[in-house]
Amino acid sequence: MPKRTSDVAVLDRVVSVLEAVEEGAHRFTTIARATGLSPSTAHRLIKALEDHGLLAHYGGFGYRLGPHLLRLASEAMREPPLRDLAHPVLERLVRTTGESAQLFVRSGDVRVCIDAVESPNELRTIVPVGASLPLTAGSAAKVFLAFASDPSRTIRKAEEPERFAHEVELARSRGWASSAGERQPGVGSVSAPVVGPYGILAAVVSVSGPASRMGRINARRYVPAVVDAAKAIERAAGFDPS
Repeated sequence: MPKRTSDVAVLDRVVSVLEAVEEGAHRFTTIARATGLSPSTAHRLIKALEDHGLLAHYGGFGYRLGPHLLRLASEAMREPPLRDLAHPVLERLVRTTGESAQLFVRSGDVRVCIDAVESPNELRTIVPVGASLPLTAGSAAKVFLAFASDPSRTIRKAEEPERFAHEVELARSRGWASSAGERQPGVGSVSAPVVGPYGILAAVVSVSGPASRMGRINARRYVPAVVDAAKAIERAAGFDPS
């Protein structure tokens, strides 16, 4: 059953199914076992969630959280205050660095871009608002996993798990992460966490650009601006009392 319960039993069961899938139960039998639901109840709820786009079945990969959940999560974060408060900070970050800036939130096994400001340079990176990107590559992915309670399951899916695990640890200790050519050849990025109340990660702010300007050697010069932008978003949202 879900970690939190309400007075609406059917809603609790629906949430238990979604949480089971989020935590790695991707087959009908494992979902029923994880939720403690009878096979008939689990089957009925899974089918209803599929009909509403909240679950999706991908052949041999089994059940995954559905695209409607991503749209809902993205739309929720478009609302004030975070996205609106962060946008002027992203604009300043682009002016300071000359590179494109993005704001990401996590949704299950992906990170979703909820705002972006493009670089004025002719050669630039473009990450559209609403894009969902993996948590197994890129500087923003490392920051998200650095704040995860148990990132090992996701890290194992990375192309080079040992190296990726080391860089997640570096992100945890440094408070920022960089990447070059990981998610997309020829693209580099630097990311920093936007930390909410009680130390919970609220979002990740990034700058990205061509590796010719943002390769591993040059990445460090972007770090102060990205970290300052993350802190500015925290202050604007009232996360940082200072």
